[in-house]
Amino acid sequence: MVPITVSLMTGPARINFHHPHLLGIEGLSASEIETLLDLGDHYVELNRRDEPAEPLLANRTQINLFFENSTRTRMSFELAGKQLGARVINMVAEASSIKKGETLLDTAMTLNALHPDVLVLRHRDSGASALLAQKMDCAVVNAGDGSHEHPTQALLDALTIRRRRGDLDGQVIAICGDILHSRVARSNIHLLVTMGVRVRLIAPPTLLPPFIERMGVEVFHDMHAGLKGCDVVMMLRLQTERMSGSFVPSAREYFHYYGLDYAKLAAAKEDALVMHPGPMNRGVEIDTDLADDINRSVIREQVEIGVAIRMACLDVLCRERGKARKQNTEDAA
Repeated sequence: MVPITVSLMTGPARINFHHPHLLGIEGLSASEIETLLDLGDHYVELNRRDEPAEPLLANRTQINLFFENSTRTRMSFELAGKQLGARVINMVAEASSIKKGETLLDTAMTLNALHPDVLVLRHRDSGASALLAQKMDCAVVNAGDGSHEHPTQALLDALTIRRRRGDLDGQVIAICGDILHSRVARSNIHLLVTMGVRVRLIAPPTLLPPFIERMGVEVFHDMHAGLKGCDVVMMLRLQTERMSGSFVPSAREYFHYYGLDYAKLAAAKEDALVMHPGPMNRGVEIDTDLADDINRSVIREQVEIGVAIRMACLDVLCRERGKARKQNTEDAA
């Protein structure tokens, strides 16, 4: 398939992404990931220069359907769509007919009848976005499904690192905390391993999935050993809402062994970056002073870059959808 040429002269010359949906990082090639990162990089620069993006989504409808609470992801998808000229509709499950007993599939049928161009879905159940992608006529973007994947978070994390380090290949990156329940961890592992990163996971045994080493990662149970020589440290939130039973003795003890502070960070490289997808539990998984340290923490930068990455994802999906429409029209003629 011939790559699509981007009309923005300052943007990437070609788009190598030919999927109707973005349901996860697993299955994407390195070149497809690079395409999204390159286009995201372009939108970062446009946004920082306060230059308007080409209204590629003009007269297109984007529905954001969130079944779980969200601040960063929902707002950045809304802003991303509006920056590209889309009509953006935010639908909160708590205020919908789902509260009256309507099923997810019935909701999908209703939304499909409104002829949206893209649906951004966050759902508590793994596989929900893949299910709707089979039932909807529009592009579906997974904004987080259960403990499965959160692809745009991994993409914005990767772009944050790449902009600071220049490249991903060869970096040593530690992902620390609740790996077991984290969709962010899974998407990041898929992406980073694909891009040639040496990935370390640091967590207590109770917060690690079985056989996780098969994903091409190294596993540590000690922060000092796992952080030794790392270029980047990604901290994860304890997903207490997904836990049944006790996975850690107490928040205080968890921070003592697995919370990131300056003492533990000293084992990493002197210029190691500190990341967190948010929301943060200060004093549980990360020290407050370290989280706010502008010389080490890129947490605020992650939020900023999230808008640009989501613009890139909406861009390529709507381009692909427009191309498919054109082909269908030509075939019908």
